[in-house]
Amino acid sequence: MFKAFTLGIEEEYMVMDPVTRELKSHEQKIVEQAHKVINDQVKAEFHQAVVEVGTQICADIHEARKDVAFLRNTIAQIAGDLGYVIGASGTHPFSHWEMQLITDNPRYFEIVNEMQDAARSNLIFGLHVHVGMESREMAIHIANSVRYFLPHIFALSTNSPFWEGRNTGFKSFRTKVFDKFPRTGIPDFFNSIEEYDNYIKLLIKTNCIDNAKKVWWDLRVHPFFNTVEFRICDVPLTIDDTIVLAGLFQAVCAKIYKLRMQNLNFIIYNRALINENKWRASRYGIDGHLIDFGKEKEVNTRALIQELLDFIDDVVDDLGSREVIESTHSLLERGTGADRQLEVFANTNDLVAVTDFINEQFLAGI
Repeated sequence: MFKAFTLGIEEEYMVMDPVTRELKSHEQKIVEQAHKVINDQVKAEFHQAVVEVGTQICADIHEARKDVAFLRNTIAQIAGDLGYVIGASGTHPFSHWEMQLITDNPRYFEIVNEMQDAARSNLIFGLHVHVGMESREMAIHIANSVRYFLPHIFALSTNSPFWEGRNTGFKSFRTKVFDKFPRTGIPDFFNSIEEYDNYIKLLIKTNCIDNAKKVWWDLRVHPFFNTVEFRICDVPLTIDDTIVLAGLFQAVCAKIYKLRMQNLNFIIYNRALINENKWRASRYGIDGHLIDFGKEKEVNTRALIQELLDFIDDVVDDLGSREVIESTHSLLERGTGADRQLEVFANTNDLVAVTDFINEQFLAGI
């Protein structure tokens, strides 16, 4: 029933100096060496201290885990051989964006020319999860419905409490940095794929964008692939966290699809309400409260995540992801990446120690 729901996972890693632990340009050496091993599964990003990797199209969550493990191992080894260290965090704890170089690429220079410091300061690291769809019509239907669950899963991903040497008070400050870009955040509801396509055409016609990839919402129907792409999450510290998040995104898509096949649907809530929950998730992670719109009251975030697990329970066996989904409880117990970074800082009062921890966790569980 769910064979169409393939997975693709993209992660953005930070490249650091092993002595200072500052972000450091690798002059694309890591990408050049990695191309020899993993071909187009690695690419440069906007800043020269960033490396992005992407899995192949994976049939299930177990295949995805193997691919992410291979990519993390490969990049860590190549970086080490070249004299760098690697980490996965939504923001670097203390590096300043003003000191970082932009990758020499006409596309990136064009973005800087248009968005100026909003682009230069966008020194953040995210996780993108693609879930395969049988058609673009089904993709827009599922995207409309799963918007409600974005803050719940985002809360589990929070992994950026520090920015330029400060404890920001947020569990995910990465989202606050990215908010400066246009066409970000929770997407609107679209009545049909034609309505969505017409919106994109209007933006292109009026020179707002030159292609649909410059729509940077937290969730989008991908302009070139038959996927729904989830873009809301911080890049996780560990592979275990990444796989939990990918499994949850896949399962909510499968659940909405199952409801559709039964002529049912999840209630559609408007963007403004979902944004309230996103803000709370970025501020408090899993230790705050989200709004239950049906009950019209605040509910403990952990309780709502349990409700999400109950909601998707009848599809995870068919997806072969029950073990992964059940490990959500382990993530709740150990805390998000942000919680673990803050714990290290509370014990050491040292952001270098936090950065060392981020590096140590990169290959944990592999």
